[in-house]
Amino acid sequence: MGNSFEVTGGLRLQGEITPQGAKNEALQIICAVLLTSEPVTISNIPDIRDVNKLIELLANMGVRLTRKGEGIIEFQADNINIDFLETTEFAKQAAALRGSIMIVGPLLSRFGKASIPKPGGDKIGRRRLDTHFIGFMSLGAKFDFDSKGEFYKVEGKNLKGCFMLLDDFSEHSQHCNGLRDGKRNNYNL
Repeated sequence: MGNSFEVTGGLRLQGEITPQGAKNEALQIICAVLLTSEPVTISNIPDIRDVNKLIELLANMGVRLTRKGEGIIEFQADNINIDFLETTEFAKQAAALRGSIMIVGPLLSRFGKASIPKPGGDKIGRRRLDTHFIGFMSLGAKFDFDSKGEFYKVEGKNLKGCFMLLDDFSEHSQHCNGLRDGKRNNYNL
């Protein structure tokens, strides 16, 4: 039969399954722990490479982790070392993980600045970064790209919520916009 398989019906299926958490959603939710110093417990975290790399990156930034069970972690971001973002260790870790871009919005929102190396990871499909930075600049952040070191830097101490119309949705722009004063609306085409 080659590259196919045959399903023979006639038998009723029953039982329960717990689907594994989805990688992209887990990455976004885990990055959101940076928005607060309070403990945050997340469950159904998939045990996959990209998610584990992000958790390791956050731990190296100072986020405390308490494993509560399989796929359940309590995060507490009450001692973030923002200077870690300037280290070669951070650059190496973050560049190896495309999802590391998602730490920028929460860090910008909470600390007024963030930096990230040009992310690596897989190259499948459209992976735009401009939408994220356009969103941050709409809030009043200043953006800079160091082409020599291939590092993106964003600063914004007095960000203000705003109407955002983006041609691609940016979750971390939303993280940042959600905690600002002012009227906030996020739209994408």
